[in-house]
Amino acid sequence: MEERLDRLVNLDIGGRGSEQLYAAAREIVGKPLALAAARQLAVVRPGEVVLITTGFPALSWVSPRIGENDGPAGAAVVARALQRGFGAIPVVVVEDALRPGIAAVLQAGGFVLGSLQEARRAVEREPRGAVAVVLPYPEDEAEASASADPLMDRLRPRAAVAVERPGRNRAGAYHDMRGQCLATAPAPVDLLFERAMERGIPVVAVGDGGNEIGMGLVLDAVREHVPYGRVCRCGCGGGIGARTKADVLVTAAVSNWGCYAVAACLAMLKGDTRLLHTPEMERRLLEAGVSAGLINGVSVEVDPGVDGIPWEANVAMVQLMYTMAVKAIESQVQPPRRALATGTTTP
Repeated sequence: MEERLDRLVNLDIGGRGSEQLYAAAREIVGKPLALAAARQLAVVRPGEVVLITTGFPALSWVSPRIGENDGPAGAAVVARALQRGFGAIPVVVVEDALRPGIAAVLQAGGFVLGSLQEARRAVEREPRGAVAVVLPYPEDEAEASASADPLMDRLRPRAAVAVERPGRNRAGAYHDMRGQCLATAPAPVDLLFERAMERGIPVVAVGDGGNEIGMGLVLDAVREHVPYGRVCRCGCGGGIGARTKADVLVTAAVSNWGCYAVAACLAMLKGDTRLLHTPEMERRLLEAGVSAGLINGVSVEVDPGVDGIPWEANVAMVQLMYTMAVKAIESQVQPPRRALATGTTTP
């Protein structure tokens, strides 16, 4: 089932090359990507922090406040699965400019937003409260670098997840899919993920285009298969490929879909359907994105479609994954087949 989920979410409807990136990541990881990511995250225990980042400036030359709707929904779904199934405290780190939209999507996903202290109190007894924390991260490079280690020391995350978050290339520049350097550089959250890798904290990244945190794991494939992967249009000479690596990179045709597959694998590992993303929740998240002004990264308009794919197709994708995962979980609890006298099982 995990193999089927991987293949499903990498169905390259938009023709952006995700299948080639999937092949490269799968060869390195050596097992279904969503399952490998879920196993990395399943080590989290109640009260432990999972560091999460998402948010891609979609019209950076207009305003740094305009974010894309691919990423926040996926991050909310993974956070929800980790909170429900493992008692994790999701801490989302993002710059102030994109914080309102991401906060709105988290709330649509069922979270109360609070401080780290409040989130820790929420998991001290049953029923655990669904409290997420959204922290600002400095946009100034020097300030961000100076604050990276103190923040990691304060949070002590058990795992880290990056979803559709721009990562700098070898020349230190951030790019969009059109090969252009982002007009306003995002907060360098990738520094935190580099620190996490150095500290041995499990890092999971989800991306669809080659320019996101985690794509350093398959940088050669990005340079070979992705438009502008080798030579960008801004003149920096580094291409759009992000240099920051991850322990597990989950590729997908739409990054949200990759997150939904990870949540499905978490649900299958736990045998708990409450961790699954549902079509009803997908509608809520997409509607919340519209209300918050998040835009479709392909149409560059505020609409509930994601990466140029209509919202109906996104809901249908969620329905397929939900059905597949429920069937898998049901098969785990089926009573064993009647044994024959020979010790074999009935066909």
